[in-house]
Formats: sequence, structure tokens, C-alpha cells
Amino acid sequence: MLNKNKVKLGIAPIGWTNDDMPDLGAENTFQQCVSEMALAGFTGCEVGNKYPKDTAVLKKALDLRGMQICNAWFSTFLTTKPYEETEKEFIKHITFLKEMGAKVVGVSEQGHSIQGTELSIFDDKYVMNDDEWDMLTTGLNKLGKVAKDMGIALTFHHHMGTVVQTAAEIDRLMENTDPELFSLLFDSGHLAYCGEDYMAVLKKYAKRIKHVHLKDIRPDVISKVKEEKLSFLQGVRLGTFTVPGDGAIDFAPIFDVLAETGYEGYVLVEAEQDPAIANPFEYALKARKYIAEKAGL
Repeated sequence: MLNKNKVKLGIAPIGWTNDDMPDLGAENTFQQCVSEMALAGFTGCEVGNKYPKDTAVLKKALDLRGMQICNAWFSTFLTTKPYEETEKEFIKHITFLKEMGAKVVGVSEQGHSIQGTELSIFDDKYVMNDDEWDMLTTGLNKLGKVAKDMGIALTFHHHMGTVVQTAAEIDRLMENTDPELFSLLFDSGHLAYCGEDYMAVLKKYAKRIKHVHLKDIRPDVISKVKEEKLSFLQGVRLGTFTVPGDGAIDFAPIFDVLAETGYEGYVLVEAEQDPAIANPFEYALKARKYIAEKAGL
């Protein structure tokens, strides 16, 4: 069981409103989203496209509900744009996070990413050359230093359709980054999606993991995505992902490893679905109940 004094439970707004496909959940308001998060028993959340940009307004809304921001996605373009462009936006981003009291930032390399395109998620993924790997790891170490100096830990989100998706790519990333400046955002769903051994990755890098996404999968939908050469976003619409306790992943061993290795920070439910099909409040409650049983949180 996870230590309640060291581990907190959060949920992402992407189940209510989807940043990549704004028509999914267009009817759901920010107020409804954070109210239902709190009502379902969560105390932390990430940031969605309907969240107020004004930190005072956002803080007030979250404080009323006993919620706090724990992370917010940041897209890096270290392999396709000058480093300085990414750093400038990164500083703005983590300044916002620091004001909101967050301790980590989750970054994902979007140079050459196909996650937001109509390309086949299994057939068309980009593979970096050595020069691009150097650009990525050098840039991430620099951003990690910038974040650390501002009191924020940089965590990297491996993700389907991006240049860091597989276990081998995660290995190369971890081997060429500074543990003092760079940590991993572990996401069970993305590793399971591409057929990797997520438990092996978790065990290998547990001491360098500073943020966790609890994402479940539906294998039958993934099979359809693979067979029909569908895109990542088409898969999301069909229901590739779901909340813990509703899909194929047994999270008990994940929680056991995190407990054994002394994990501290947030574990966060993140499951992008069509809210018209998967009612976000209902699924948040389902996830909350499952996590209480399996993790003791």
C-alpha cells in the first residue's frame, strides 16, 4: 500500500475536455470539471484548455474545492526548433506552475510527433538519428537545469506517436540525461499500448520517477487500431484508453513497486475518452474506488 503521507492522488481534466480534439467534451465547463474531480475524491489535477490562465482566479476556484495543480503538459520541440525558442516558452510555463504550487512539470518532445496527425500510430512513428538524439538529450538536460533552479523537477512523458515511445527509446533517453536534472513520468497505458513490458520499465527506473500517470487500456480497441492502421486520435475516439479498474492492466503490482521504492509525489488518473460515451464523473468514481482498494489511498 502507498504511503498517504507521501503519495497524493490526482486526475487529469482530459476525461472531461480533450485538448487535442476540443469537440470531445465541448459541453463540459471548467467549473463542472473541477467540482466533479473533488466530489469523486481527488485532491490534485493537471491543467486543461478551459482552465483560467489567471493564477489568482484559478487558485480561488481550486481552493474552494480542496484541489491543487500538480503538473501541466509542456511540448518541447528540441529536435525541430532552436533550443532558445523552447526555453523561452518553458520558463513562462514553469513560472505559472510554480505560482500554482506544483512541484513537477511533464514535458513531451513533439518534434516529429505523429500523435496529433492522421498517420497510422503503429506504422508511421518517426525514429531519430544520432544527431537528433544528441539535440534532444542535451536540450532536456538544459531545461532540467532551468527547472531545478526554479524549484521544479522536470519529468519526461514517454508517449505514443512521439520519438520516445518504446522501452529502448526510454533507455537511451535515461542513459544520456543527468539524474540530478531529469526524471521520468511513468505512464502504464502508453507502454502497454505499444506492447512493452511496463513493469520492467517501472522497476528499472523507479528511483528516477517523479510523476505517475495511471492509464488503462482496452486491448480490443488497440487491435482494431493496429489492423486498420488508425491514428492515435482515432483510437482515442474509439476508446483505446480508460481509467484504472476498467481495462486490462492490473495496477496492484505497479502500486507495490512504487511503495517498495519509496515513491513520493502524485499518482494521477489520466484517461482520454469521449465524455459523451464515458461519463467523466462516473469513470472518476470508478477509478477512485479501484485505487482505494488496490493502493490504500
